[in-house]
Amino acid sequence: MSDKAEPTLNETEAAHELQPSGEVTGETVEESVAETLHDIDSIKEELEAATAKADEAHEQLLRTVADMENQKRRQAQELEKARKFALEGFVNELLQVWDSLELGVKASMDEGADVDKLREGSELTLKLLSDAMNKFGVEQIDPREQPFDPEQHQAMTMVPSADIEPNTVIDVFQKGYLLNGRLVRPAMVVVSQGE
Repeated sequence: MSDKAEPTLNETEAAHELQPSGEVTGETVEESVAETLHDIDSIKEELEAATAKADEAHEQLLRTVADMENQKRRQAQELEKARKFALEGFVNELLQVWDSLELGVKASMDEGADVDKLREGSELTLKLLSDAMNKFGVEQIDPREQPFDPEQHQAMTMVPSADIEPNTVIDVFQKGYLLNGRLVRPAMVVVSQGE
C-alpha cells in the first residue's frame, strides 16, 4: 500500500479537461451538477406552487359543495313551510264567513227571530264568501241560457224544447267553479234538445 491518498472524485474530474475528443473536465461536471440542482429546486418550487393551487381549489370545492347542501336544505325547509301554510291566507278569509255563519245560526235560534234580518245576514255572509273566493282566483260558472260546453258543464238531463235553440243550458242544478282558470267542478245543467 502506498502512503499516497487516492484522489477523490472531484479531484479526478478536475484533472480531466474537455478535449476536442469530447472528454469531460471538472468544471463541466460542476456546472452540470449545479444546473441539475437548480432544475430540481425549480421543479420543487413548481410542485409546491401546484400543490398549493390544488389545495386551494379543493378547499373552494368543499366550500361550494357545503354551500349547495345548505341551500338545498333551506329550499327544502321553505318548500315544507309553503306546503304547511299555503292555505293560511285563504283560511283567514274563510274565518270571517265561519264567524258570520255561527252568528246567523245563533240568531235563528231566538224565539222572536226576524226572518228578514236572518235573510239579510245570510246575504252578507254569502257576499263575504264570494269576495274571499274571488280574492283567491275562484270563479263561479253559472251557464244559464248559454251554449252547452262539455269542458265546463255536465248535462244531467236533456229536455225537448221548440222555442229554445238545441244544446242551450236551460237550468243549472249546481253551479260549477274554476280555480285560476282550471276547472274544479263542472256545472250540473239541464240542456235543451231539438224536437
